[in-house]
Amino acid sequence: MEATSLRFAAAARVLGHAARADGLMVPGFRSPPRLPGVERSLCRRPGGAATVSVRVRGRPWLAVLADMIEGVVVANRLSGADADRCRTVLWGAVERCPDLADPAGATVAIGPGWRNRQTQAA
Repeated sequence: MEATSLRFAAAARVLGHAARADGLMVPGFRSPPRLPGVERSLCRRPGGAATVSVRVRGRPWLAVLADMIEGVVVANRLSGADADRCRTVLWGAVERCPDLADPAGATVAIGPGWRNRQTQAA
């Protein structure tokens, strides 16, 4: 199933709520990334805020969700068991929301490929 802007906004709300409930920093989400030629990017702002940018148009919905979830992990600088636990919590939140689940029941392997972009401090 292809992603839509409305599903992207709903996913941002669900993931934000789940991350906040788990004590994590909630990044902002936007689409598309400002960097040409990338599927997703992360922009860190002074003070610790981060924005996860994900291309939605023309991509499978589960690929978009995987990028959003990995964005929360990367924005919070999680690794190892903490990162795995976070992914489990966030995928669980998505699964409990019928509007976000993939009706085909497909799964996505999450892998590397993030491009981090650090902004200059003001």
